[in-house]
Amino acid sequence: MGERIRVMRVITELDAGGPALQAVTLLDHLDPGRFEQRLYTATPHDRAHLLPEDGPRALARLVGEMRRFRPDIVHTHTARAGALGRTAARMTGVPARVHTFDVHPRRPAVERRLARFSERLIADGAQVRDDLLAAGVGTPGQYVVVRPGVRTGARPSREVARARLGLPADVPVVAYVGRITKQRRPDRFLDTIALVLRGLPMTKVVVVGGGELATDTRAKAGRFGDAIGFFGRRADLDVVHAATDVMLLTSDYEGIPLELVRAAAAGVPAVATRVGGVPEVVDDRVTGLLTEPDPGLLAASVVRILRDPGYAGRLGEAAAEKARLYFGLPRFVDQMSGVYERLVT
Repeated sequence: MGERIRVMRVITELDAGGPALQAVTLLDHLDPGRFEQRLYTATPHDRAHLLPEDGPRALARLVGEMRRFRPDIVHTHTARAGALGRTAARMTGVPARVHTFDVHPRRPAVERRLARFSERLIADGAQVRDDLLAAGVGTPGQYVVVRPGVRTGARPSREVARARLGLPADVPVVAYVGRITKQRRPDRFLDTIALVLRGLPMTKVVVVGGGELATDTRAKAGRFGDAIGFFGRRADLDVVHAATDVMLLTSDYEGIPLELVRAAAAGVPAVATRVGGVPEVVDDRVTGLLTEPDPGLLAASVVRILRDPGYAGRLGEAAAEKARLYFGLPRFVDQMSGVYERLVT
């Protein structure tokens, strides 16, 4: 088979949601007979090499590690890692530099410069790619669209899941999973929930995740009493999905929201704003419902699903099938393997 392809993977934080999950997925599932991988991050991890938090020190560490490891490919995930890793790779003459985008960049001017010395730019959805090209980041020939992959597994029963979360067995449940940030519009989420509770007062709401607006959002949700529960970050999302009737996302912009992909794989329909890459995950009126970013429209869609279990079941079945076909883990790993092999050969 010849020598293995050496891949150095750089991501500054392993709690960075979708990018972190995809980086670890590749570390776990790429064929070790074909690839030798190393992961570099500022987040402690039992299989990672630790980077300093300070930017200049992290850059110096990466330069030294690249000279020792001599990677064939440096693949960066997240914006800061992309700047550090691709700069170090250029300084040390790494043959191939790859960067993954999951959202529109906050600093397009920086990304335009970095794209000039990137062999491949990976977008997790077609809309993300199109937005980046419209911003002048890279050229069409540099891009490959690689949809994220998620694993599906056994879930507990609804009764067991709700008992673990302290939820009644016989009430509607709406969930939000993910970082609570300005982009995700927690104010719109709370306004939507207020209208849902007006129509279906017995509804329970589960919020899973952290973020810079988590504390403020929890304080503002106090007016709902015990109708809404904040669970912080949880690893047992299979339990959350098994307990949930509808997943709600109220964002102003998204790439491919991995939280909705995972929910779909578990057979949970979604109600979401029709923004960014969301329509690539949720087929309106097939696997969930999409609306304009208006609390009234979002709440009406949630209530429609909650009031019709048969309709919810059909949406959930279609969501699981789409997730299996388009967001399966084997497809993601195989596609990324092909990207790496074509770069080297």
